[in-house]
Amino acid sequence: MPVWNTFVEGDNLAVLRACAARGEAFDLVYIDPPYNTGHAFAYADDRRGAPGEGRHAAWTAFMRPRLEAARDVLADTGALFVSIDDHEAAHLRLLLDDVLGEEGFLAQVVVNLNPKGRQLGGGFATSHEYLLVYARDPRRCVLQASSPDTVDERDFPLTDAATGRRFRHLPLRNTNKKFNPTTSRTLHFAVWGDPVTGRVATAPFDGAVEIEPVFGDGRPAVWRWSRPLIDQRPDDLVCRTVNGVRGPRVDVFQRDWLHPGRRKKLTTIWLAEEVGSTDTAVAELKELVGHVFESPKPTGLLRRVLATMPADARVLDFFAGSGTTGHAVALANAADGGSRACTSVDVAAPTRVGSNAHAAGLVTVADITRARLRAVAETVGGGLEERVEPPA
Repeated sequence: MPVWNTFVEGDNLAVLRACAARGEAFDLVYIDPPYNTGHAFAYADDRRGAPGEGRHAAWTAFMRPRLEAARDVLADTGALFVSIDDHEAAHLRLLLDDVLGEEGFLAQVVVNLNPKGRQLGGGFATSHEYLLVYARDPRRCVLQASSPDTVDERDFPLTDAATGRRFRHLPLRNTNKKFNPTTSRTLHFAVWGDPVTGRVATAPFDGAVEIEPVFGDGRPAVWRWSRPLIDQRPDDLVCRTVNGVRGPRVDVFQRDWLHPGRRKKLTTIWLAEEVGSTDTAVAELKELVGHVFESPKPTGLLRRVLATMPADARVLDFFAGSGTTGHAVALANAADGGSRACTSVDVAAPTRVGSNAHAAGLVTVADITRARLRAVAETVGGGLEERVEPPA
């Protein structure tokens, strides 16, 4: 049985370059790098900003070689997710555009990790961070920007009397005005329907009326389905009389079924009630190894990220910190029988004297990651491999 988690202690830039030299490739890279909020970087770096350069320039110089190395180990079908806040979001976006190409940009997600907002200091009570999402090759990327967890049964208010299946009615007409008889000629045609029986067909039948797709203002529109598809799936269509802005009219609707495994497109705002918060993340970590990390990410956030990729994804987190990504991989595999494998990387940088981690005997950041992943292997399963790289 494959091991779900691997922990590598070492400088992440050196580890990434070693992975590239071995020809390793990852389907999903997630990182939660330093946010450059005024604290010194824990990592040594061989491309620091020149004397007199500002903090942003030094941060960019620190991140660039790591993102370039991450690109080199990212599979052609893979995706990169980076957590960041307002301090460096703009600079990171430009940096990622440069490293992965503007065409690789998929989304800038707002993540509501602190619903109450930060009450310390002046200004606004910030309640969000960002998640920047890029593809190595957007034409080949296998990321699905959807999730089964966001599907709500209440969105399917109708029930089929014969089968008990839930469904809803969606207009067969394409409501996007970019699609019209000029841009989609083959999808503008008449169908026939009976609003009494609900039957729909592409050819006339007794009791049917002719129906052409129109927008609410009466302008010609197009259908979402072709003639052959309508002929193949007549039972998934229904003809009804509806009240439009111009009075009653006959229209055609699709029976959109709720089924196991159904997914819904993700929005670009993720609420704490959906993915967890910093508070829930602290509680998760405390249950395993104690309160030893100030601002971990919740496993719910990482599980949503994981759900956008295949269940056998090879995952890399080279700013592993508290080990949330490895924890989330184990939870996801345990829940759905997946075979995801996660490589977590962190450096043996000392924890702050007087911190909870240091008091607990976790004297390096790597000790924190290692402790959590060991606890995950014991409580969730999946095993853990550990190594130091490059060799000391």
